[in-house]
Amino acid sequence: MDQLRTSIPISNDKLRQYAESRLHRALAARLHRRQLVKSSLATAAAGAMMHFTGFTPSAVAAARRALAQNGDSAEAAVAAANALDPKPAELFVVWESALQAQDPLLFSGPLWEELTGIRITVLELPFTDMYSGQVAEHIAGTGGHDVLSVVPAWQADFVAQGIVEPLDPFIEQYMNPADLDDYHPLYRDLMNFGGQIYALFDDGDTIILYYRKDLIEDPANQEAFQAQYGRDLAPPATWLEYDEVQAFFTEQGAPELYGGASQRVAGGLHGWFMEEYRNKGGIFFDAETMDATVNGEAGQATLDRMVASNLTMPPGVETWGFIEVLTGWMSGQLAMIGGTWPPIGRWSEGTTVEQLAWVPETQVAGNVGYSVMPEGHSAHNGGFMLGVAAQSQNKEAAYLFAQWANSPSISLQRCMLPYALRDPFRLSHYASEEYRAAWATAGDYLDTLEAAADGALLDLIMPGAVEYHNAVDQAVTSAMAGTGVQEALDGLAESWNEITDRIGRDQQREAYAEYTLLAGAYP
Repeated sequence: MDQLRTSIPISNDKLRQYAESRLHRALAARLHRRQLVKSSLATAAAGAMMHFTGFTPSAVAAARRALAQNGDSAEAAVAAANALDPKPAELFVVWESALQAQDPLLFSGPLWEELTGIRITVLELPFTDMYSGQVAEHIAGTGGHDVLSVVPAWQADFVAQGIVEPLDPFIEQYMNPADLDDYHPLYRDLMNFGGQIYALFDDGDTIILYYRKDLIEDPANQEAFQAQYGRDLAPPATWLEYDEVQAFFTEQGAPELYGGASQRVAGGLHGWFMEEYRNKGGIFFDAETMDATVNGEAGQATLDRMVASNLTMPPGVETWGFIEVLTGWMSGQLAMIGGTWPPIGRWSEGTTVEQLAWVPETQVAGNVGYSVMPEGHSAHNGGFMLGVAAQSQNKEAAYLFAQWANSPSISLQRCMLPYALRDPFRLSHYASEEYRAAWATAGDYLDTLEAAADGALLDLIMPGAVEYHNAVDQAVTSAMAGTGVQEALDGLAESWNEITDRIGRDQQREAYAEYTLLAGAYP
């Protein structure tokens, strides 16, 4: 197994492709999107799909015997897959390209083939092509996809277009029901769309804040900060406190040390804006008229602060993405990261595998603290789920692979792979003694991720979510380039209203009402 984990290098160019695409976690390719959606809606069954009923009796029996013995859904999936008749030789699995794909290429794919004889062929797509690529394959109708990668923000569109297979019948036949209770409630609820499960949650992308404990706790820094701000130097609990701490360290240490940095390049901005906006009391739409309300006081206060905060970040931060923030942090040039995805917590303690040779050698190991984002509610920005393609000719085998990979025992191993990017999403992940012993403060890291998930704020989950998110990115980028804040926000509201009108206000009113019922739609 160790040989599998380190045997295949990937190029720095591909790693950069991943890292920059991660900033575009909420963007799908804009070109052709409207044509794809229009075409697929014309051919999709707009209502509920027929549930799969063609289960292989021998596979069901094998799974139930395995579950009766030890309740392990991973073993049940393997037993069932080996009892399929006929058993497919190969499954085609859609995955984000570059670093994300190292999991199925090096670990889960080879191990599944070893256990079942079913080969996993990984279809790698850059994140910006994943939405449109999976839609296009569905429209083409070739059945070329078996397992799909689904982001929660895409789920409404995928269901409406008939792209994903309802999974409730498969879960009833093959899964230990207790596995559903092991998902963190945030992720368990995200799997349920319109009263059905269409995909199994697979990646806990909850944003947290990172800070340098050695700098925050230094007595000289404590004394100087107290003298300047009249309060103790501590991890920031509000965005005002964050900006004060960031400004303090920048004034003390620039250009060798800056107080913080946040990703500012277009792509990830919607998550940062929408998190803070809701923490300031903002709502997205008038629930009756469906007019966008993002250009009011909460929107202006949020965007004003984001633009002003850039002044105490490193020069040129407006073009910083995941790589630039990571490089500054690992090199010891930042006192804080104003929120990013979980892998940085692991990588801060050191990286040794060949796949991460591009990451600067850590200068912060042993000195990293973790916190829920300022104002007490982090964003859940992105995240993947594993679904079964409705047009797959191998639905049972595709589901069984997803169940096996997503099971408590296998998913823990995948979250701990030193080169891969799946992040904790099960209660058993947070409690894992093995994971909590991975480095000295791993328990604090896992506790923070769980606390962040407890109060996380969600991306929009409704038809057109990709376009709404994209419009936020454009507005924030425009303001950071010099457009007046109110002008940028008015343009954002206009764009949102155009999207709503095109999809249909009545349909969007109903979809938004469903969204607001989700824990995490608003604080």
